[in-house]
Amino acid sequence: MLDQVEHKLEARPAQKGGPHLRIDALSKSFGDTRAVDSVGLSIAKGEFVTLLGDSGCGKTTLLRMIAGFTAPDTGRIWRQDIDVTYMPPAARRMGFVFQSYALFPTKTAAQNIAFAPRMAGKRRAEVDQRVRQLATLVEIDQLLDRYPHELSGGQQQRVALARALAAEPEILLLDEPMSALDARIRAKLRTELRGLVDRLGMTALYVTHDQEEALALSDRVAVMRAGRIEQVGTPGEIYHRPRSRFVAEFIGTSNLLAGTVEAGGLRINDALWSVNTHGARMGDLITVLVRPEHLSIAAVAGADTMTGTVISATFLGATRRLTVRCDNGLHLLVEEPSTAATGNRIGEGRIHLRPDHAHVVPLDREASW
Repeated sequence: MLDQVEHKLEARPAQKGGPHLRIDALSKSFGDTRAVDSVGLSIAKGEFVTLLGDSGCGKTTLLRMIAGFTAPDTGRIWRQDIDVTYMPPAARRMGFVFQSYALFPTKTAAQNIAFAPRMAGKRRAEVDQRVRQLATLVEIDQLLDRYPHELSGGQQQRVALARALAAEPEILLLDEPMSALDARIRAKLRTELRGLVDRLGMTALYVTHDQEEALALSDRVAVMRAGRIEQVGTPGEIYHRPRSRFVAEFIGTSNLLAGTVEAGGLRINDALWSVNTHGARMGDLITVLVRPEHLSIAAVAGADTMTGTVISATFLGATRRLTVRCDNGLHLLVEEPSTAATGNRIGEGRIHLRPDHAHVVPLDREASW
């Protein structure tokens, strides 16, 4: 594993604080399509931030503008106090790992890694030492003589990462580098990637459409929609306290329930749930987010329960997901440990809400960050 590899690379300790990378009101259009719409974001030194969103939301265009591959229409890009908006890519001190890896097919792994330092005029001995150090760091030291077509997808990803690091960047930019890998290799490499970034004290901006990947890797996640950032927060904030209906529905699996504020809680159809309505006025119609894992099957009816019938059950390994058709017409998803009960619970009813885990979701509005 990477955390067991001794190496002599100069490691920069993570110093989270002032912005290491800052983008101000960045915009880009392609014809009539507004790909990125006045986006602002600050990233501290040593921070790992992920841009998360569906295809076409603008995340890759935003990353390419930061790297210098695409010119913005408006806005500025800063590396610390240096305006790099119109600098050529090679002058920005940023490494880029492409989705397709973009390795030179006629060069060996060693030659691919050596490309940037050789172009920078480094001495041969210095370049060779750098290649060996990086190969050991990413665990490809036995593969340096192989060409890209002789490497697996995971091995190519390691070569691409080493090549980006060979340029000694201050900031590492990664555009869905694991999307072509199978789930098992992806999970292993993302753990190693995060460990490597932390070890080197690097600042990283990562693009993905994979929610699990974003939540597992990141200090903070920026959820994008239609060229704008909808919400920025820690993985826990994004998952448990979404700031809009879009984020609530986009991240994870959700039960979104509309109800009327009454004394003692929220009236949802014929049930009164004692949830925190966060200062909403009596009679207000609000929506609460309840994750499936925050609902459970109750043995008897009581406060905060809805009576219904389990109409389906899906085994997911560690958990079992139930669909409950409530007597009041609602359909709710419930997730419980797969060892919590015998059988599939088909035909059983009564779900119980843990009110402390419900979150009020505001009406959709334009996000401003």
